[in-house]
Amino acid sequence: MARLYQNAAANTNMGFKLGSERGNYAIGGEIRTKLRFHKEGGNPNLSVPGTPIIRKKLEPGILGEANMDGSIYISEKLDPNSFEVRQTINHEMRHATDMRVGKLEYGDDYIKYNGDTFARETIKGKDMINIYGEWKEAGDGGFPWEDDANNGNH
Repeated sequence: MARLYQNAAANTNMGFKLGSERGNYAIGGEIRTKLRFHKEGGNPNLSVPGTPIIRKKLEPGILGEANMDGSIYISEKLDPNSFEVRQTINHEMRHATDMRVGKLEYGDDYIKYNGDTFARETIKGKDMINIYGEWKEAGDGGFPWEDDANNGNH
């Protein structure tokens, strides 16, 4: 799963267009929408059409996770009305979009991005990814898929 770690969120500059299905509106030039969340299990009437957003307890330091099934997990510790939760959803939506179009894929032992496959292992209890010969912990801002999600380069 693609994850947004707390330290990565501080340096993100993200944006993405939400559909008008939920009644977006603007105040002072800022687009706003009412986000709704649900518990594990799914609900077809979500704020981002086709993308279930599920609030749940995540590992320490993780704000959000995009899953191969198209769902997004958001930390239950985040205030649903905060800028931080909107930023996290935007970041994870970029990963979810990349997965849907085949640009990003992951499994227990690999991450595939833009046709390149990177080994993935649990090393000393940490989720590690081998990128160009160097093992880095998942969530590191130096991965190309994180650069895309943080900078919006699609």
